[in-house]
Amino acid sequence: MPEQPFVPSFVVGLPLARDALAFADELHRGQRRSSDEAPFILHPLEVAALLQITGHSEAAVAAGILHDTVEDTPVEIGAIEQRFGGRVAALVAAMTEDPRIDAYQERKAALRRQIAAFGEEATAIYAADKVAKVRELRAQAGRDPDLLGGQDEDVRRRLEHYVESLAMLEEETASHPLVQQLRFELEALRALPPRASSPV
Repeated sequence: MPEQPFVPSFVVGLPLARDALAFADELHRGQRRSSDEAPFILHPLEVAALLQITGHSEAAVAAGILHDTVEDTPVEIGAIEQRFGGRVAALVAAMTEDPRIDAYQERKAALRRQIAAFGEEATAIYAADKVAKVRELRAQAGRDPDLLGGQDEDVRRRLEHYVESLAMLEEETASHPLVQQLRFELEALRALPPRASSPV
């Protein structure tokens, strides 16, 4: 018997978001996020929860759940549009990197421009995504005291991208609560870095 997907309380009354969760859960099944080996679906759910509690539309919440599906699974935007409609599909497309751009910095810069050009709902999803990502990085650093020391090239590039993302978001919508939260998360990561816990 297949395992039933986790359905958090915030999506119970949101039929579009529940359908998005069922779809994304199937697509991401077996994937784990690198920061803590949790099921990957936890990340899009964290993004969607941030959107829901800050008063965004159900379409934005559904797009938050689906935002990594095109990048990380075989599904294409056309399938998203067919099942969830044009508005959700357009938001997912806005959140999707261009795989034809090989260089990390160029690809991320193109994504930031794409998000800014799309407008308010895309910037909110993007801000929620980055809040969740910085929190994941903090948790990861709590297990590895050297992670934030600047030696890990991948972490250094990610942090630079998060800082550049914040700059773009503040230019577009500085007063948005998720943008303000992202600023706090980055400031706290610098000023109050986690310390690896001692073995018990």
